[in-house]
Amino acid sequence: MKWEGNRESDNVEDRRSSGGGMPVFGGRSIGIGTIVIALLGGWALGINPLTILSLLSGGGAPTAQVQQAPAQRPPADDTMGRFVATVLADTEDVWQGVFREGGATYQEPRLVLFRGATPTACGTGQAAMGPFYCPADQKVYIDLGFYETLKSRLGAPGDFAQAYVIAHEVGHHVQHQLGISGKVDQMRGRVSQAEYNALSVRLELQADCFAGVWAHHAHNARQILEQGDVEEAMNAAAKIGDDALQRAGGGAVVPESFTHGSSAQRQRWFNNGLQNGNIKTCDTFSSRNL
Repeated sequence: MKWEGNRESDNVEDRRSSGGGMPVFGGRSIGIGTIVIALLGGWALGINPLTILSLLSGGGAPTAQVQQAPAQRPPADDTMGRFVATVLADTEDVWQGVFREGGATYQEPRLVLFRGATPTACGTGQAAMGPFYCPADQKVYIDLGFYETLKSRLGAPGDFAQAYVIAHEVGHHVQHQLGISGKVDQMRGRVSQAEYNALSVRLELQADCFAGVWAHHAHNARQILEQGDVEEAMNAAAKIGDDALQRAGGGAVVPESFTHGSSAQRQRWFNNGLQNGNIKTCDTFSSRNL
C-alpha cells in the first residue's frame, strides 16, 4: 500500500503513555475477574463485551465520564502510528467528498491509540476486544497490538489488511452519521437475541462495504493500491468472519450467534464497495442475499 508522504490526520489522540484505570459502570467498579468473564463471553457468544460488562454490573447501557483529551499526532519516529494517522486522513478525504456530493457535511471522527485499557463513553475499552467504534463519543479505538494478533494468530498480515480494519471502524462512524446504527440500536430489547444478532450482521457487513467504498475512491484519487493489497484485505475479511473465528476457537459454527457475518459474506460486501464505490450499493438491510 502506498501511504508514506501522504497527509496525516490531526484527529489522532495518542493515549499510549497514560494508564488505563479500572472500568466503572453505573457508579460501580468492575474487577478484573468480571472483565475476564466478559471477554470470554464475548468471544464464545458473539456478544459485545461492553454489553456483558454492563449487565454484570447491574447497569443499563454502558456509560462513562470521559474527558476530551487534546488530539495529538504520534511521534515522528513511530511508523505504525504515522501509518494509522495517514489512513485516517485518507478516510476523511474520501468521506468528505462522498458526503459533499450528497449535499451533507461529514463530521470527522477521532481515532484513539491506547495500550491495554482506556475509558470511553461506551465503557472501558479493552485491548482484547480488538478495534472498536464508540458512537457515544464518535471515536475509533485501537490498541496497535491487535495488528500483531491479526498477523500472527489470525493469519492476516499486510499493511492493507491493517488499513481495512481502520476503514471498517470508520464505516461504523459513517453509519452513525447517517442514523443507521441508531435505528439498529433502538431494536435492542424489542426483538429476540437471534433477531438482534441478524441485524448486527447486516450492520457489520455494511461497514465492510463502506470500507470497500473508501478503498475504491482512495485508489482512484491517489493510487494507493499495490499488487496483492486487495488480496490482503480479502484474506483479513475471511479470517475474522464469525464462522472462521468459531472454528479457530475449537467450537461448533452457530450461525444464530453470528454478529459480524461469515467469511464469505464479509469478503463479498467489501468487494461490493470496492468495485462500485457507491454507498447505495451497500444497503445490506434490503438485500435478500447477504
